[in-house]
Amino acid sequence: MGVRFIMVASIAAGVVAGSDVCDAQTGPEQVETLPPVVVTAPSEGAKRSRPRDATRVARARPRVVIPTAPAASPTSASAIDADKVPASVNLVDSQQIQRTGSANITDALVQAVPGIIVNEVSGNPFQPDVQFRGFVASPIAGTPQGLAVYQNGVRINEAFGDTVNWDLIPTAAIKSVAVVTNNPAFGLNALGGAVNIQMKDGFSYQGAEINMMGGSFGRIQGSAQWGKQVDNFAVYGALEGLHDDGFRNFSPSDIRRFYGDVAYRNDVSEFHLNMGVADNKFGATVAVPAELLQQYWGATYTTPQTSHHQVGYFNLTGKVEATPTWTVEGAAHLRVFKQNTVDGNPTGTRPCDTDNTLLCFGENMAPANGLNGVQLANPFPDGAVLGELDRTTVKSTTAGLSLQATNDDQLFGHNNRFTIGGSFDSSVSWFDASAELSTIGTNYVVSGSGIFLGQSGSPVSIGPVSLRTTNQYAGIYALDTFDVTDRFSIAGGGRFNSARITLEDLIGTELNGHHQYDRFNPIIGATYKITPELTAYAGYSEANRAPTPLELGCADPNNPCLIAAFLVSDPTLKQVVSRTVEAGLRGTKDTYLGTLSWKLGGFRARNDDDILAIPSPVVQGFGFFQNVGSTRRQGIEAEVNLKSRALQLYASYALVDARFLDSLDVASNSPFRDPVTGTVHISPGNQIPAIPRHRIKAGFDYAVTDAFKVGGDALWVSSQYFVGDESNQAQKLPSYAVFNAHASYQINKTFQIYGRVDNIFDHRYSTHGTFFDITSLPNFANGGAPFTDARTLSPARPRAFYAGLRATF
Repeated sequence: MGVRFIMVASIAAGVVAGSDVCDAQTGPEQVETLPPVVVTAPSEGAKRSRPRDATRVARARPRVVIPTAPAASPTSASAIDADKVPASVNLVDSQQIQRTGSANITDALVQAVPGIIVNEVSGNPFQPDVQFRGFVASPIAGTPQGLAVYQNGVRINEAFGDTVNWDLIPTAAIKSVAVVTNNPAFGLNALGGAVNIQMKDGFSYQGAEINMMGGSFGRIQGSAQWGKQVDNFAVYGALEGLHDDGFRNFSPSDIRRFYGDVAYRNDVSEFHLNMGVADNKFGATVAVPAELLQQYWGATYTTPQTSHHQVGYFNLTGKVEATPTWTVEGAAHLRVFKQNTVDGNPTGTRPCDTDNTLLCFGENMAPANGLNGVQLANPFPDGAVLGELDRTTVKSTTAGLSLQATNDDQLFGHNNRFTIGGSFDSSVSWFDASAELSTIGTNYVVSGSGIFLGQSGSPVSIGPVSLRTTNQYAGIYALDTFDVTDRFSIAGGGRFNSARITLEDLIGTELNGHHQYDRFNPIIGATYKITPELTAYAGYSEANRAPTPLELGCADPNNPCLIAAFLVSDPTLKQVVSRTVEAGLRGTKDTYLGTLSWKLGGFRARNDDDILAIPSPVVQGFGFFQNVGSTRRQGIEAEVNLKSRALQLYASYALVDARFLDSLDVASNSPFRDPVTGTVHISPGNQIPAIPRHRIKAGFDYAVTDAFKVGGDALWVSSQYFVGDESNQAQKLPSYAVFNAHASYQINKTFQIYGRVDNIFDHRYSTHGTFFDITSLPNFANGGAPFTDARTLSPARPRAFYAGLRATF
């Protein structure tokens, strides 16, 4: 199916491209470029007669425009001067994305942004956790989220769990990605920052491209994109398809994505209607016991573990220069998301000790009931290993509006940029879960029996869930950047966030609840241009995160739940508040080798009332969400880039020191847990698990000839504590290093062949580690003996080879 989809998409794009080849640009992409311009202020009469045309001449006042700086807010389509941003600036353009040869945008983020790493908690490379400065944007329900992600100014964190499904973003259609540090303008959940994705359109991309690639582990992928401008109108479309068998058992991936944009602009306004759909299926094999991994690198524990994502969205955006100094921008959006998961697990259900013809639940041997509330008879043969298939469905519909106005009038004779705006988003989600009793074979495949559990067990319970949630998020913000002198600028402002979250239990009443969270978050900072080639910056900002409906539905330690599956109660959680301070230097210099750019900065972020997922001490495999006091993430980031016509070099280093600041006892599967309480003790200063302290990146591209180019990149990540080892007593997950190489040859103006090798030295390493209950299931690979090692690991992909053909028209 995947191959047919790709071939049809490529042929269709080729037909469209062929019909317009005479009008196409000579290059695959022509990005609208606004060169830096400095002009002196004219008279008022000259201001009134300022010309307006499609070339977008500079405003008739002193101003430097640098189009590669990220926008000041997610709704803004206008770039700002990078030297006036009082924070670290990270931008990934379409060329850097294309360099990876990957259909996964996170691969480019890892290479280009010093503080970013990924790990495959889900066991699938297209569903990674993206970690920036110790804050995470993850597709895994139950992960405490710390980054806001925007696409064309629309927040795409899903409504129910604030998750980020990176697989839904059409990589070929991305124009640029800005990774912005803590900034209240980006609304809720931007604790560690925001990822702001801007998509291509027919004004910035003209021509057509067809790209086909295949390689190891059954990978075959294809994409087609086409853009055209006719006078004031433009159209753009991108189509992607991918199939990958995966290197682990039961881990295939099938991706199908489309993105399109229809636009109009004249000398004073610009409007876009863009839309997208995706239909993706994954085998997510998650972590596997270390004892199984030692025998086979592609091993899995319990399967199936599948996920099916579907999304459709429409965005209408507009920008109008209302006066020579006022610009008004607005957006309206509608997003529909659906997720279905199937997860094979061990179960707390077993034959009753007093009567093995009946089924009981948990160690307290409470009756295991069916959907009719009657205790279930035991249909399983003696000696059968019991499990369950946990199924969940999430359906969310989100609609919203945003409006922003920007003014460039001078203030007291000095340049000034003032922005005011607001947004409102409303989401309705339906969450359903069920548990089917099953048997587990010696290959850890969980097979259903057709028998479904009703409400069973107390205080730990499992059974069907049907929940309706409503989220209403509103925000008002104002930002201002004032040039005190030509070199010194100050920036300040803030945003007021208001969140209303309502939970309605459609089966009982335990999950009913209404929660309200309000907060004003300020920002202040300054930049100083020491020399034309060197700028210093410093800033302070705050952000908040309201608990998600998922977290609120599983926040009672006395009634834990199977996280992301069976919600049981609705106690109140406090919102998380993050306070960040950062400062640094950045500069550029032209040398005889090329253009040298660099930056060096430090940051400290303190979270109060941080939320973590806590394992339950009552029964293994269950847990709850809890405020755990204060945590701190601090560190330094350094980066250097050298660009010339033939050579590009980059290297970066990031230190992220993440620690708990308060004492706390939490449940854990760690071998060092208290044998009576099942908990470990967190002391102030303990490191937060799963956040490595050091990460080093380097890479190069070299044009051997005009047609033949080679390149490579390397990544080293230091050791990290296992999740569940909050007391820092167990051995760390080892550090790892991975090296990749790529090359391309331009056959002629139209065709290019390329290839890449990932993990050249076939290093076997893991990106994530945690602990599991070694008594849940026997080690079938060792004759059914008990497991002795509580570690579970997420193995990384072995060496892989890929080759492709790109045709540009």
